[in-house]
Amino acid sequence: MVYGYLRRGVLAGGVAGVAYGLFVAIVANPLTESIHELQHDHGHAGESASVVAESTTAIVSVGGGLLWAIFLGGLFALALFVFEPAISGSPTVKPYVLAGAGFLTISVTPWLVLPPTTPGAEQLYTVEGRFAIYGGLVLAGAAVSVVAVSIYNQFTKNGPVVGVAAGVTPIVGTILVLPAVTPTVVTHPGLSTDLVAAYQGMVVVGQAGLWLLVAATFSWLQRRESSAAVSHAAESAPTESV
Repeated sequence: MVYGYLRRGVLAGGVAGVAYGLFVAIVANPLTESIHELQHDHGHAGESASVVAESTTAIVSVGGGLLWAIFLGGLFALALFVFEPAISGSPTVKPYVLAGAGFLTISVTPWLVLPPTTPGAEQLYTVEGRFAIYGGLVLAGAAVSVVAVSIYNQFTKNGPVVGVAAGVTPIVGTILVLPAVTPTVVTHPGLSTDLVAAYQGMVVVGQAGLWLLVAATFSWLQRRESSAAVSHAAESAPTESV
C-alpha cells in the first residue's frame, strides 16, 4: 500500500517540479540577476556570454526544481501514509491539510525569523548558528502544525469553514508574535524595501505553489485510481442470471 502512495507522490512531485522549475527560470532568475547587477554593478557583459549563461542557468533551474519537487513529493507521500488517519476530512481534503502543515513547518515558520535572503544580504549569525535557529524553528513550526490540525479536527465537525477558521488561529498568532519577539538577523544594504519585499514574495509564492501543486496532483491521482478500481470491480462482479 505504501508503494501506491510513494508512486503517486513521485508523480505529483514530477508534475509540480516542471512547473516550479519554469517559474524559477522565467521569474526568479531574472529578478535575482537584476539584484546581482544592482549589488555588484558588474556593468554590461558580452551578449553571447550572457545568452549562454542565462541558458545554462535556466536549464539548471528547471532540473534542480524538478529534482527537489520529486524528493518533496516522495516525502509528502510517506508523511501522508503515516499521518492520514490522524487528519479529519475526506481523502480529497487530507492532502491539502498535510501540504499546508508542511509548508508552515518547513518554510513559513523559519521565514518569520530567517526570511528569504536576496543576493548580497548580510547575516548577523554564522552558518552554523543559522542552521541551529532553522532547526529550532522547524520544530516550532511542527508543533504549531500539530496544534492547528488538532483544532481543525475538533471543529470541522461543525463544518469545514468552521474547522479551517479555528485551525488557522494558532498559525495567525505565530505569524504575528514570532517576528515581534525575535531580533532582525538579516539586512539588505543597498536595496530598496520594495525590491526586497518583491524578492521575498516571489520565494513565498514559488514554494506555496509547489506545495499546492504536489497536493492537488496527488489528490487527483488518488481520485483517478479510486474511480478506476471501482469501475474494474464493477466490471469483474458476476451478473445475476434471470
